[in-house]
Amino acid sequence: MKIYKAHIIYTPERDRFEVLENGYVAVDDDGRVAGVGSSLKALGCDDAEVTDFGNKLLIPAMNDVHVHAAQYHNQGIAMDLELLPWLDNYTFPEEMKFGSEEYAERIYRRFVNHLWRVGTMRSVVFATIHTEGTRWLMRHFEEAGMGAMVGKVAMNRNCPPALQESVEEYVEGFESLVNEYPGSEALVRPIVTPRFIPSCTPELLRACGEMARRHNLPVQSHLSENLSEIELVSQLEPESRGYADAYHSYGLLGPQPTVMAHCVWSDEAERRLLRDNGVMVAHCPTSNLNVASGMAPVATMLREGIKVGLGSDISGGHDFSLFRVMIYAIQVSKMHYQRSGHAVPFLSLSEAFWMATKSGGSFFGRVGSFEKGYDFDALVLDDSDLYPDDYSLLQRLERIIYTGDDRHIARRYCRGREIIAPLP
Repeated sequence: MKIYKAHIIYTPERDRFEVLENGYVAVDDDGRVAGVGSSLKALGCDDAEVTDFGNKLLIPAMNDVHVHAAQYHNQGIAMDLELLPWLDNYTFPEEMKFGSEEYAERIYRRFVNHLWRVGTMRSVVFATIHTEGTRWLMRHFEEAGMGAMVGKVAMNRNCPPALQESVEEYVEGFESLVNEYPGSEALVRPIVTPRFIPSCTPELLRACGEMARRHNLPVQSHLSENLSEIELVSQLEPESRGYADAYHSYGLLGPQPTVMAHCVWSDEAERRLLRDNGVMVAHCPTSNLNVASGMAPVATMLREGIKVGLGSDISGGHDFSLFRVMIYAIQVSKMHYQRSGHAVPFLSLSEAFWMATKSGGSFFGRVGSFEKGYDFDALVLDDSDLYPDDYSLLQRLERIIYTGDDRHIARRYCRGREIIAPLP
């Protein structure tokens, strides 16, 4: 048993913070929270050795539920294009390079290190169609000790020939990753990843759905991000009642855990389908703004009972830090608040924090909180240079989120293990 002492802050529910000044968290030998309390006596650990973080804050680590590892080299460029031209002119040419194992190994190593730096201990990740490159990405996460669901991308139409695979090639490559990374409790797992409906034939989408069912694997893709994309889907899938319904018809919208990125233009019927199938929406506000897709109505989704996590969406999004993604999510919701004539409330800080921690973490299991039985994924924050003495603990957290950076992260933990400078 390990005991940590600090100012502990987490969100057991989306509308409230739990705050323990000079609190204690006990972590068992499996890396899971055994209890949280205001004293060692309350935890029944009077004689335990304590790691005391003093005046620092202890919060759950960040969970990024939508990010493209193969777009790391494009971070912060090509921000003047909308989605489909952006894919054709920048994204697809970059992804072709990952046919080289040397290039994949090098870029993915930098990518995993960057996630570590900003305190993201779990990620839902797109790789490319390349099996060996995807395998390098999974190895890097495994070596680092960080959690990830990694997708070998399925594509066979509406993209360059160099990024297309036959259904048989995709299934063979994906099955090899499933065999190498079995088990639902593993930190690193494969995830079924049709890029989006425009890039996959019905035969490929059907094969993806069958693999998800056969191996009981999660699914990730994109949904209703851009109006041109939605129009293209309506032409490709005329028998479906909408974009989400098309996924549903191929077995790609539950019952297995599913995350759909963006959902900017999901109407009420589509949102109901997402809710009823337990689908998580990956809200990516920086990407929504950069590629001019629109602003997802996240506050409405939450109040309708839809699960929502946050995604950096590198490189449609320009910033890895989920602290800053929280800020953008709040700001975008305030624009909805104004446009609705104040009818739709904007996100609170606790809601944004909850999406980045407990809600997003739920896609990985019991992750993202300090409640008993949850994996101890945590960040220790040192805001001493921000002169915190005049502020409450919640004000200190808010100030770090809005004005801090990775230099304020003193320690990082994933499933109870401290993750130190993960990859050389």
